[in-house]
Amino acid sequence: MKGYLWTGGHGSTGGEPPVVEGRLAPWEAIAVDAVGNVIEFWGFKRNQGRVWALLYLRGEPLTAGEIERELDLSKGGVSMLLRDLERWGVIQRVRLPQDTVWRYGAETDLVRMVRHVIEEREAGFVARIRADLAEARRLAETMGGVPLERLERLEKMATLAEHVERALRLFIKTSRLDVSGVLAVFRDGASRRGDR
Repeated sequence: MKGYLWTGGHGSTGGEPPVVEGRLAPWEAIAVDAVGNVIEFWGFKRNQGRVWALLYLRGEPLTAGEIERELDLSKGGVSMLLRDLERWGVIQRVRLPQDTVWRYGAETDLVRMVRHVIEEREAGFVARIRADLAEARRLAETMGGVPLERLERLEKMATLAEHVERALRLFIKTSRLDVSGVLAVFRDGASRRGDR
C-alpha cells in the first residue's frame, strides 16, 4: 500500500497532529450516519461510509486508533474497513513528518472517488454478468429447441449488459455518464409491446 507524506493543508495546525475529541458532535454523528446509510443502501458496508464521512468532514488525517474511538469500532473492524477503502481509492494513507504512525485522509474529489469505486467494483461485476449471459446464450443455442422469443429476450439482456458496461467505462474515462444505449434497450421493448 502506498502512503503519502502529509504536509498540512486547509485547516492544518502548522504540522501538529489534529486534535481529536474522542466523541462525535451531534451534527457530525448525524452526517456520518447519513453517509453510512446511503453507502449501505448501495450494497457496501455501512461503516465504510461512516469512516469515509468522518475523514472527509474532519479534513485532517486520523490514525486507526482515533477512528476506532470516534466511531466506537473494534481495532480489527477498522483495519478491514481501512484496507477496503484504501484499495478503492477513497482514502489515502499519509504520514505526518514528525509521526511514526500512519494516518488516513479522505479523497476529497468526489467524482474521482466515485470513478475509483465504479472501476473497482461495478465494472468488474457487469463484465461477469456479460460473460454469464454469453454462456447462457451459447448453451441455449447448443441445446436447440429454445423458442425464438426466449432467445430474443436473452439477447436483449446481453445487449443491456453491454450498454451498461460501455456507460460505466465511459464514465471511468471521462466522468460523463451516457445511459442512452441502456434507455434505448428499454424503449425498444416498450415499442414492441405497443405494436402488438
